[in-house]
Amino acid sequence: MRTFVHGEAVWGVACPQRPSRVAGVTMAGFRVRDLDALRMVPHPAVTLLLEFGSGSPVLDGAAGRQRGSVVAGPGLGSGGAVWARGENVECVQVRLSPVIARAVLGASPAELDGTVVALDDLWGREVSRIRERLAEVASWQDRFALVDALLARRCEAGPPVDPEVAWAWDRIVGGRGLVRVDRLATELGWSRKRLWSRFRSQIGLPPKRAVKLVRFDHAAHRLVAGQDAARVAADGGYADQSHLHRDVMAFTGVTPATVAGEPFLAVDDIAWTGPGTPASGVPRR
Repeated sequence: MRTFVHGEAVWGVACPQRPSRVAGVTMAGFRVRDLDALRMVPHPAVTLLLEFGSGSPVLDGAAGRQRGSVVAGPGLGSGGAVWARGENVECVQVRLSPVIARAVLGASPAELDGTVVALDDLWGREVSRIRERLAEVASWQDRFALVDALLARRCEAGPPVDPEVAWAWDRIVGGRGLVRVDRLATELGWSRKRLWSRFRSQIGLPPKRAVKLVRFDHAAHRLVAGQDAARVAADGGYADQSHLHRDVMAFTGVTPATVAGEPFLAVDDIAWTGPGTPASGVPRR
């Protein structure tokens, strides 16, 4: 386990030694003595938080407060509306590609409706058993193996998304959000309405929103890396720096300068960089 220090934030961070057997899954482990008001910055993945420590993370959002193990759809924290807190937090955080999330969760990301949902509401008593097993094993690598086996089993049993929807998602992620939705529909031979309907119901976001979210994610990580906002805007497909500013404000509720100092993003260089995971932390299929 490595130590992440960023301003007043001090976290223990563990990473799997091997990539997941399930394409579209990345994991990291966190141990935080005092998690004080961490802003959740939106990213293009479904978030699955499996806690097992003596404390318990708390997520506060517009829809209310959730404790313990939770799941949230892509874009968690849009508008700066979700904050994490807690003491003595230990958890495995999983980022699921929306393409496999429906199979793993047993519910479409669209059913999460942009809110944080208690995992018990989806998996019932299984969540308590998972918590107990994570607390019992001796090492982080054993915990990652346990979670990976669980996700693989659920993924194999769950329904896949339409191959056309998976293709469209891959194009958006691979193009870093610099794609046109109407062109995706044309290449599929679908109408825009059909693409919107299938994509929204299976991925959890309308395609245009997905494009904006992926584009924002790459821009935000470049800002965290210290790159000039004007250059980030020019390279990231924004009309100008003001356009980037508006987009960042819409997704986070704060300015690009503030986003550049967010611990939630700065930890990515430790927690989410590995085989099959680009710098943005978005798992590829």
